[in-house]
Amino acid sequence: MPPPLILASASPSRRQLLANAGLDFTIEPSGVDEDEVKLSLLGERARPRDIATTLAEMKATRVSARRSGAMVIGADSTLACDGRLFDKPPTLAAARQQLTDLGGRTHELHSAVVVAQNGARIWQAADHGRLTMRPFTNSFLDAYLARAGEAVCGSVGAYQLEGLGAHLFSRIEGDYFTVLGLPLLPLLAFLAEHGIGLEQP
Repeated sequence: MPPPLILASASPSRRQLLANAGLDFTIEPSGVDEDEVKLSLLGERARPRDIATTLAEMKATRVSARRSGAMVIGADSTLACDGRLFDKPPTLAAARQQLTDLGGRTHELHSAVVVAQNGARIWQAADHGRLTMRPFTNSFLDAYLARAGEAVCGSVGAYQLEGLGAHLFSRIEGDYFTVLGLPLLPLLAFLAEHGIGLEQP
């Protein structure tokens, strides 16, 4: 029997990606104070990719330490534009400001995934995409936020590429799943090696 699989995240998009891939898993948020960790890492001049990897590992190891034997998936994403790191906006007003700042520019989205077991990391992967937003008017932005609603506050950068957020972009370079917040293909390959996922032909 393969070990139980746990997602150490409350992210709806990551949950949906794993569910769409046919994985059987439970959800247990880690309780890691992400804001505090990010502030500390930024003080150490950590790179966006390293911040995402550190947070993913902290989430996975924390949950796996209390769930003996289970394989725990931790994931995180960071968005960087011209040296500035963006977070999930706390309000729609903050989301509007973020999108105004990102409009017409290219940014990088770094996503990391870590699998931990019994409190220790056993595997990790990280990747990034380059996303270019098209310039947009204030009226377009108002219409987008009115239709998308509070859901944008759950996404770093205030967009959800799998939905209405696609209208914001002129070009996307990189792996689609990574841009959605989870390097899914290497994760599925790793899990398959441990008997988790679809049966091999």
